Amino acid sequence: MAEESSHDKYFTVDADDILKTFNVDADGLSSSEADSRKEKYGANEITEGETRSTFQKFIDQFKDAMIIILLIAAGLSIVLEGLNGLVDAIVILVVVIINAVLGVIQENRAEDAINSLREMSSPKAKVKRDGDTKSIDSRDIVPGDIVVLEAGDIVPADMRLITSNSLQVEEAALTGESVPVDKSTGIVEADAGIGDRVNMAFSSTNVTYGRATGVVTATAMDTEVGNIATMIENSEDKQTPLQRDMAGLTRFLTWAIVVISIIIFGIGVLEGREWISMLLTAISVAVAALPEGLPAISTIILALGTQKMADRNSLVRKLPAVETLGGTQVIASDKTGTLTQNKMTIEKVYYNGELHDASEDIDFDEPVFQIMNFANDTTVSIDGKLAGDPTETAMIQFGMDKGFDLKAALDKQPRVGEIAFDSDRKMSTTVHPAKESDQSQGQFVVMTKGAPDVLLENCTQFYHDGKIEPLTDEIREQILKQNDDLAHQAFRVLATAFKFIPEEKDKYTSEEDERDLVFAGMVGEIDPERPEAKEAIAQANSAGIRVIMITGDHPVTAFAIAQRLGIVTDDDSYDDVVMTGKDLDKLSDEELQEHVAQYKVYARVAPEHKVRIVKAWQSDKHNKIVAMTGDGVNDAPSLKQADIGIGMGITGTEVSKGASDMVLADDNFATIVTAVEEGRKVFANIQKAIQYLLSANLGEVLTIGVATLIGWEILEPIHILWINLVTDTFPAIALGLEKAESDVMEHEPRGAESSLLSRGVLPSIFYQGLYEGGITLFVFWFAVNVLNVEIVDGLYPDAEAMAFMTLCFIQLAHAFNCKSVFKSLFAKNPFDNKSFNIGILVSTLLLLLTVFIPGINTIFGTNHLVGDPIAGKMWLVIIGAALSIIVYVEIVKWIMRASGYAERAEN
Repeated sequence: MAEESSHDKYFTVDADDILKTFNVDADGLSSSEADSRKEKYGANEITEGETRSTFQKFIDQFKDAMIIILLIAAGLSIVLEGLNGLVDAIVILVVVIINAVLGVIQENRAEDAINSLREMSSPKAKVKRDGDTKSIDSRDIVPGDIVVLEAGDIVPADMRLITSNSLQVEEAALTGESVPVDKSTGIVEADAGIGDRVNMAFSSTNVTYGRATGVVTATAMDTEVGNIATMIENSEDKQTPLQRDMAGLTRFLTWAIVVISIIIFGIGVLEGREWISMLLTAISVAVAALPEGLPAISTIILALGTQKMADRNSLVRKLPAVETLGGTQVIASDKTGTLTQNKMTIEKVYYNGELHDASEDIDFDEPVFQIMNFANDTTVSIDGKLAGDPTETAMIQFGMDKGFDLKAALDKQPRVGEIAFDSDRKMSTTVHPAKESDQSQGQFVVMTKGAPDVLLENCTQFYHDGKIEPLTDEIREQILKQNDDLAHQAFRVLATAFKFIPEEKDKYTSEEDERDLVFAGMVGEIDPERPEAKEAIAQANSAGIRVIMITGDHPVTAFAIAQRLGIVTDDDSYDDVVMTGKDLDKLSDEELQEHVAQYKVYARVAPEHKVRIVKAWQSDKHNKIVAMTGDGVNDAPSLKQADIGIGMGITGTEVSKGASDMVLADDNFATIVTAVEEGRKVFANIQKAIQYLLSANLGEVLTIGVATLIGWEILEPIHILWINLVTDTFPAIALGLEKAESDVMEHEPRGAESSLLSRGVLPSIFYQGLYEGGITLFVFWFAVNVLNVEIVDGLYPDAEAMAFMTLCFIQLAHAFNCKSVFKSLFAKNPFDNKSFNIGILVSTLLLLLTVFIPGINTIFGTNHLVGDPIAGKMWLVIIGAALSIIVYVEIVKWIMRASGYAERAEN
């Protein structure tokens, strides 16, 4: 069962009993008692957990297995290869240090969440102390303090309300819902969620209307916000799928290199060679086999991916998040502002006994239209921006969209009186001079709007086609049925009514002026779905990604929006797919894991519920990669728990942004699906780079190992270094800039079980690497036995040069093969990647420098490839051997596709 916090019980207790519980009266605590309680409970502030220094974080970056192996390789390079090894070691160290610095930067950014929570607290608060109302620093508030709240205040601590005068509190930071909550002082049911605890005011929420007093029930880390901070602090640092894959790849490479080195050492010793010589050879092979550029290249590919995603409104805060998106299997999305527009909008208007779409024309003289615009406290700025309660601004916006000149209308009929909204009577009223045409019925008109069921009880007549008629029970039932129908479609319904009075008054009262009203009509408002969200959800579904909605809103509203978006289908019944926070509390973690796949909508949930839902999907039973969206403080723990937390750039709090891995610049769900596509492309490109690098390294290891065993001098250390620096680096980076393959969003997500070597990459590395090594050895043999190249001091320098050039150019040719694991190179334009073309060209030019620049070609032993009588034949063999890998790989790919292996591997 979900654990309850220590102060959950206070909303179930009567206000008078709460005062007794905290041993305080309405005059507040004495100063001495407050000081005593502060000493006991501590300051009212979010505390900071244990932090590590930047240096500690830097050192921790070197604990990665791949980094440790690379450092060992750097040391061995110096010991075994002298000056050449020193250059190799410097390259490795630069790569390692760059990765460490990037890791520290990312960690520092991740600590922003709790720091932002500390900054949210109210700097000052009004409390009753010693019988007087005082303004004190919010840090000095203690449990039992009587706090006075007014419009504009930030609630300084969690409190149980003991008096309330039309108090409305905007709790979006905690519940995710932007519509202010009407507060009262009555007892609330014990199983009510945070959003339904209307007699509580929570720390860091905003008072938008009215006044109230409350007794502080929790401060600092015991508040709901403090509970969130604790969850953020206690959340385990998780590895991203890419980090897990890299760790797995490191283990695989380590064992593979160890096994290959032992085999080479063992065979050499068995053949009677010096064991010291064979040990050095085995270590040289191990060093050559390490893809020292892999960490840097994967980091560069990720960084380039972040740039692409930034251009598409996805701001990545943590590099591995780019790839994690590509493997996402479940997207748990907040509703308000992400799937919806976060803007209340009138879609339906009921008048004259009929329901009308908002798109239809409406007569400005219709009472329902006039009332929604006149009985309204929205303010309109000079530039036309609206400010006020979202339900009221929607009415004014409706009028503006219809071309209604509100200012001109109010100039003719100014407000002369009002009865303010009260959460108990659920109505508000304004009074205006009647139009000349209506003055026979009264000089002034009372305009009232409010909850349909309450307002209808105060109506005795109704307006229909320009006439006022008696409100019969039959008409009343029709109106209530229409209200119920709209409510079940998730509309927020407000009714309007009016009556004429003979003269202006000094004071207007509900008892006299909100009785015997004429029902005018109703408006149905909703926070509509984003137009592009439905299409994005359909695209996510076709890509094998499940979308679920998690919201603090009412379950009926959430279900209706989910239907409109396609998250639930016509075949899904409400009871089968909707779960509330109240229902969730009744399930153990094990029971939730058992049933979590059944539900598509979670409503009225608290922060701890969101974390539990994410954990259930991540559990061993489901093992899904989960993306979670959120914009409120309440979302921060689940954003950290998810494999990728997605914050909102426009409406998101700094806390949620700090806890997230990625921020949407446009708060749009469709952007997530676009980012998933980019993430899949990035992962595929990292796989392409790995396939290229490891097949190249396998070719090098095979060439050196076999040549050593049969006594050939085939590659010098400087050759290996140049290959690793030139032919490995530029093409591998350029592969990271490949465009997404056309069917990238047609496959199931790769999921947590797959790896960087899955989906055909590992077998491709083997069959391609073996060919690279085999063809290089063949060229050496061909040069010696067919071309009869010159022998110098028992060695074959020309054959060695041909083998070096063959291995270089075969890798460059092979880079084209790696554009796709299974698709033919010629399925699209092979030269459609400008960066790739430049990378190949630069690598080619650098290789040719070692051949055609005097002095340099002597160092590399390639000088005989220029001007030698058989140089032309040598180059024909080299180029032919290099290009042959394209033919070979095309044949193998065709066999894989024809046999169905490619389709099985990709899915």
